[in-house]
Amino acid sequence: MLISIVRTIIIYGLVVIVMRLMGKRQIGQLQPFEFVVTLMISELASIPMQDTDIPLMRGITPIIVLLTAQVVISYLSLKYQPLRNIICGNPSIVIKNGKIQEKELWRLGYSLNDLLEQLRVKNYPNLNEIEFAFLETNGEISVIPKAENTLPTIKDLNIKPPEPKLPVTLVLDGVTQNQNLESMNLTEEWLLDQLKMFNITRTKDALIALLDTSGNFFAQTKYKTKKT
Repeated sequence: MLISIVRTIIIYGLVVIVMRLMGKRQIGQLQPFEFVVTLMISELASIPMQDTDIPLMRGITPIIVLLTAQVVISYLSLKYQPLRNIICGNPSIVIKNGKIQEKELWRLGYSLNDLLEQLRVKNYPNLNEIEFAFLETNGEISVIPKAENTLPTIKDLNIKPPEPKLPVTLVLDGVTQNQNLESMNLTEEWLLDQLKMFNITRTKDALIALLDTSGNFFAQTKYKTKKT
């Protein structure tokens, strides 16, 4: 029993490290070859966890090989466009000049129901509002609306807003983020003074404290502290 637990922990830690090295994409953003590697790694990881008679290295070795192959392919696809086109493919135009490209849908094996569903997900329930739509290599739909259906920007309205700033977390779950304080040239005394405006006397009583994109200070007390 103890051996199974130890093997499971080792495999789990290895898979976590491998997935981190593969990048931070979500499942829906994976390219086909990345998705295949992810599935294969999950299958390989389950085998030595279920069967203790299989040497642990027989499960670890193919996972490392797959990780190496994925990293090499990703690097080569970044450097060489022809290889990237072969591995990842190219986006397909499924709506062009407001017209559904029926032949392209047939070629992709993509039904009208699938297309309409994805357009609704993108908040485009009306086909007559769309000028172009692309089926990206990761299976997502990208939409370019017609000019009259494009939302105006701040620039179009001749408004000059203040330049946005990077939001900075100063306290997270009661722990002062000293590195962030130093980067903003702020002191703990200043932080405590700001927290007092939100009826928080100690940093460890703050659930969160931050400077937002406008430079405004915001803080919220922990639930237990508030209840007390």
